[in-house]
Amino acid sequence: MPKIAPFDRESNGPFDISEIGLLTPYLDFDSIRIAPKPGLIVRADVDEVNKRVVAITLEEDGHKLQLQAFAASKIDGLWEPTMAAIQQAVVDQGGSVERLDGALGPEIKAGVPVVEDGLRLLRESRFLGVDGPRWFLRGVLSGPDLSHEPRYQALVELFRSVCVSRGETPLPPGDLLPLSIPVQQ
Repeated sequence: MPKIAPFDRESNGPFDISEIGLLTPYLDFDSIRIAPKPGLIVRADVDEVNKRVVAITLEEDGHKLQLQAFAASKIDGLWEPTMAAIQQAVVDQGGSVERLDGALGPEIKAGVPVVEDGLRLLRESRFLGVDGPRWFLRGVLSGPDLSHEPRYQALVELFRSVCVSRGETPLPPGDLLPLSIPVQQ
């Protein structure tokens, strides 16, 4: 599968650690680095079974961007097969999916089934993906106003500001890159 990324990824992100040099200030979650900004809430999502950090979620004005970085090969992209898997999973749960041409290229707009106050609803989410050098970054946008263009663009810019540090540990394509909670100094 070919890699899928915006033509200006190297200059406008999401970035590879080798492309930005020293990033300060930043929150270092190991494979994902985030530039802090006022009003941004940053949370590490932990799998309670094995106590492993599995994602980083950024929240701003009631909207969320969940981030995960995966190992990838230098040549093959992961976004195309990941989109197919997401579409199938959402449909299998009784949700709806639509593939769109978004700000970063192809993305998925999904109605994900949730139960709220005993009612079954479809909650809108957007799935973004970018194939970088030896990594793949996936973002899931959620919130009450994703169809509002300025809100959507603000979340895309937040996604683009992320820096991925692939590391040198050999990992098979598709493995989640290691995440850890920054230690307070």
